[in-house]
Amino acid sequence: MDRNLALEVVRVTEAAALWAARYYGRGNEDLAGKNAVEAMSKVFSTVSFKGHIICGIDNPDSSLCTGKILGNAQHPEVDIALTPIDGHATLAQGGYNTISVIALAEYGSMLNAPPIYMEKIAVGKDTRGVIDISQSPEVNIKRVARAKGKYIDDITVCILDRARHEELVNRIRALGARIKLIKDGDISGAVATALDDSPIDMLMGVGGAREGILSAAALKCLDGDMQARFIYRDEKDKELVRNMGITNLDKIYTLSDLAKGENIMFSATGISDGELLPGVRFMAGGAKTHSIVMRYKTHTIRYITAIHRFDYKPVY
Repeated sequence: MDRNLALEVVRVTEAAALWAARYYGRGNEDLAGKNAVEAMSKVFSTVSFKGHIICGIDNPDSSLCTGKILGNAQHPEVDIALTPIDGHATLAQGGYNTISVIALAEYGSMLNAPPIYMEKIAVGKDTRGVIDISQSPEVNIKRVARAKGKYIDDITVCILDRARHEELVNRIRALGARIKLIKDGDISGAVATALDDSPIDMLMGVGGAREGILSAAALKCLDGDMQARFIYRDEKDKELVRNMGITNLDKIYTLSDLAKGENIMFSATGISDGELLPGVRFMAGGAKTHSIVMRYKTHTIRYITAIHRFDYKPVY
């Protein structure tokens, strides 16, 4: 894939973030999501590729649902995982840590995950290879602490603030590690584990499978590490996985299982301030956005701050 494609894709996350940010704190997550999807779709239509959405919006009527094809060319042919807003409810309530995210990879190289849950554990480069999701939280935290040369009580674990994590939180507290609870945005939490200036050492817990694929793409670009496995609420969830051609329902997925190959790109733009990026800042006649763009092939990480003048470009 052409390296310029990465800079084309950041235009897509910027557009979604700009529009979504207009609905920050206004209490209507459906309207925020609808307009972010529209903005993202419009910019995607200008990108020169043939993009297959393998992890998209759950609604089959959406222009960004799984299975749709995006772009205005036949080559290159790529897989796309996306979420116009990671953290709809949090954005609507005026909360923290919401972003717009896209990952690209060569066609057929990202896991075509169904819209169910995954248990995940993610870490950065300095602890790559030490995690094992089949082991207990206590074992994994001790391994990470040892690899980082830290005391256990100096390790910070990022966890989604959900009732399902009550036991996990209690066990980590009993062990003595620190916990960063987030309302939404486990993509930001996972990526933050691999950034040098981040206070987060690990991400643990259960979140969306789509977010797991996006996190894996970013962590691969950052030389981090991740393991995941599907969580089944009922027989319907198991059937969704079987329909993807997966026969081993208990398989543990490594980073390379989730995002294969060298041609992987990741782009995220902040909507509201968060662990990964500042949010959109509106000003007279325009706005400022903050994005991160990564390529695995070159291990390039770019932080892009853009000023958007609405008199000279579309307001989606």
